[in-house]
Parts: sequence; structure tokens; C-alpha cells
Amino acid sequence: MPLELIQEARRQAEICNACRYCEGYCSVFPALHQERSFTDGTITQLANLCHNCRGCYYACQYTAPHEFDLNLPKALAELRRESWEDHAWPAPLARKFHTNGALIAAALVIGFALLFLAMRAIGSAAGGEGFYAVLSHNAMVAIFAPAFLFPLASLAVSLRRFWKTIDGAPIRVGDLVGAFGMVAKMKDLAAGHGDGCNFEEEDRFSHARRYAHQLVMYGFLLCFAATGAGTILHYLFGIHAPYGYFSLPKLLGIPGGLMLAAGTGWMARLKLKADRHVGDQSAWGGEMGFILLLCFVAASGLALYVFGSTGLMPGLLALHLGSVLSFFLLTPFTKMAHGFYRLAALFRDVQRKRQASVS
Repeated sequence: MPLELIQEARRQAEICNACRYCEGYCSVFPALHQERSFTDGTITQLANLCHNCRGCYYACQYTAPHEFDLNLPKALAELRRESWEDHAWPAPLARKFHTNGALIAAALVIGFALLFLAMRAIGSAAGGEGFYAVLSHNAMVAIFAPAFLFPLASLAVSLRRFWKTIDGAPIRVGDLVGAFGMVAKMKDLAAGHGDGCNFEEEDRFSHARRYAHQLVMYGFLLCFAATGAGTILHYLFGIHAPYGYFSLPKLLGIPGGLMLAAGTGWMARLKLKADRHVGDQSAWGGEMGFILLLCFVAASGLALYVFGSTGLMPGLLALHLGSVLSFFLLTPFTKMAHGFYRLAALFRDVQRKRQASVS
């Protein structure tokens, strides 16, 4: 991790620790104010607690043109990206995506879609119904099972490294409850005063970014649950796709897809309106590329549901499967990893509070 980023984040944290004006803004400041000095691990954890809501920046009296030139959201955002890249496995892929994310995502989706169409042309279909008439069930499992397991293994290695860096202790059940409670409510995006954050505009508080994040998170979980339900129906009960509208995969997947598409579209719009100099400008393309990829996964899935019985189905299926495969393979190196790192940072924050109360 570049020493200059650590040193700059430490300099700004020390000034914030002396000022304490932003003490109730989010999880970062109570954790920051508990420290007498800031180790590399502590600064890295603070960076991953930050959600870049920007309220502290717009409230700060020490931003430019003041000689202190504070921009804590930017400093933490740059350090946060570096922490993902340094701990990622394999690391070079993370660095490439953060700088060329949109192009890499688009190239993978198109490339995989053409591959699926080519597989159909040379006869990989097994004469099944619905989607399986285009690509056999066995072919889908052979392709997507490794693609699903790879990001899990990669994230496991990455998070183990990160946990060691931030001096994490063994996790207790209470740590899990506290951290997941924060994530479920997206509490830090409401800011300490409860009026929301200033992500879009300096003088306007809004819950828009919080609600957009919640739509994405819960929409993704519903889509994942729909896939899980289809897997259980297929293997345990012998009920094979295509499934009817009132089946569990559809009842979970359609609302999940709508929420995911709406949430990612909303996030992209907010990101376009936001001031880039209060974040990590070098990672902007990668972050936007990931948001658009996730939006395309949801939109193509919904389009496949609407036009699944028409002649458009093979092409739509190839595009959807290509986007899903791209999403899986890129997950450890995209903004998606932020959710896992932030959760780990919240675990550590809950531990810190528990340890402080005992001492």
C-alpha cells in the first residue's frame, strides 16, 4: 500500500481527532476518536468504515483554501481502494478493473455472450424445455459452478488478509448481530443527525443514496434466493425449469430483479450528479462499470422473462448469461468487494466497542 496515502490519511485523521466537530456523523468518527495514534491497520479499518457520504467534508472548516486542506472522504476513498487492491487475490486483476472497469465489463459480457451463442450453434443444447433448449442444464452447471466458487475462494483469501491487517480478533455472535444490524439499516448513510447525507449536493441532505443501496442489496438477495430456490426444486424435488409465475423462483426473482435494476439505475444517476473531487477519481470508471454491469444483469433477466417465449430468447439468454458470468468472475475485484470489506470493518468496530466497555 503506498506510504503517501497512509501518511496523508493519518495526517487528516489526527486533525479530525483534535477537532471532533463531526463526532456523531457516522461510524468513522467514534472509532477515530477512540484512538491516541493511528497504526496502518487502524487507518485501513477506518477507510473501510467510511461510506463516502461526504457530510463531514461539507461541514468541515479546514477544507481548502485553509492551510490544513482537509478532504477526509477523498483520502479514505483512495486508501480504501488501495486496501482492496492490495488484499485482493490475485491483486493485478483488481488494479486493472478499477481503472478500466466499464470497458472490461462490456468486453466480457459481449465475449461470453458470443461464446454461448457459438456453443448453441455447435450443438450443446440437449433438447430440453425453455432455456435448456438453447443451452443444456449440464453445460450451465459445468460453466457456472466454477465461476461461482472462484469469487468465494478469492474473497476468502482477501478477507483473511484484510482481517489480519486490521488486527481482528475471533468473531463472536454478538459481533455478527451488531454488524449485520448496521448493514440492514444502512445506518451510516442516514448520518448521525438522521437527515441523510450530502452525496449529491453540498447543501442538501437526502436519503436517496441510502435507499438506492437498500434496493440494490435486498434486490440482489432476492435474486440469489430465487436461484437457490430453483436449485432446491431441481435437485431435491425433481421440479425442473421453466417455472410458472406463482412458483417460488419467480415470486422471489421478479421483485428482486425490479429492485436491483431500479437501485443500480438510481445509484448511477446519483454518481453522475456527485462532485468527483470528494471521492477517488481514479476509481470512478471502475465503480460506474460495476454499477452498470449489475444493472444489465437485472435488466437482461427481466427482459428474458418478458420475451422468453419469443424468437428473441436465444440472444437475450446469451447476453444475460454472459453478464451473470462476468459479474461472478469480476466480483472480487469490483465495488462488490466493498460490501464484504465494510462488513469486516464493522465486525472490527463492534469488537472495539466491546473491548473498550470491558476495559
